[in-house]
Amino acid sequence: MSLLKVTGLGKSFGGVKAVDGIDFELHAGELLALIGPNGAGKSTTFNMVNGQLQANSGSILLDGVELVGLQPREIWRLGVGRTFQIAETFASLTVVENVQMALLSADRKLFSFWRKAADYKRTQALDLLDKVGMAEQADRPCSVLAYGDVKRVELAIAMANAPKLLLMDEPTAGMAPKERNELMALTKKLVVERNMAVLFTEHSMDVVFAYADRMIVLARGRLIAQGRPEEIRAHPKVQEVYFGSGKTFEKERKQMESV
Repeated sequence: MSLLKVTGLGKSFGGVKAVDGIDFELHAGELLALIGPNGAGKSTTFNMVNGQLQANSGSILLDGVELVGLQPREIWRLGVGRTFQIAETFASLTVVENVQMALLSADRKLFSFWRKAADYKRTQALDLLDKVGMAEQADRPCSVLAYGDVKRVELAIAMANAPKLLLMDEPTAGMAPKERNELMALTKKLVVERNMAVLFTEHSMDVVFAYADRMIVLARGRLIAQGRPEEIRAHPKVQEVYFGSGKTFEKERKQMESV
């Protein structure tokens, strides 16, 4: 049984169909890449799964529970974590305090002025930081971290609610090649260890082809292909979209040819 099942998903803005009736499934223990040229509908699809946008049509089932109509906070509590293209952390807090705040949220605990967040589940927070290689920097403020380390902290934060499904929006944006590979290798390791699923968007084709178990490709709001990386690389519609429009997708074309 699929962990995530998307059926007939659609979203329009005025008269424009940003996403036009797409279907896909995602299983536990799997990394699924959502790719496509600019304007394909990737972000719209991603944000509908997370509840930041409400679908006009279709269904999004997580373990049989309908997500359409729910708010992001409700979806988080059902076991969906998320990282963002621009890392979201509290720069004024320490690394461990950032994770502790996420644990407070996951446990529905209100912050009280007489009880410091630093007293709450520090051991659990440190364990999460150890999983992402950041335990030794636990007491440093996030404001002084290198960007690649901030991304690791964000991943620990996203894991605070023990997600079944992790949504990663451009996880390697702004990172050097070595950092990109380290972050995705770490994500792959966590997927296997925790038997969770990951849906991620990504522009770096080297990352996509190296780490995705399967891929879905959108173009102009429609799903044009899905399958394993080797199938997508050889798919005629994908080749037409990426290779057949002059210089529009030149960057993606070069990346795909290099992997």
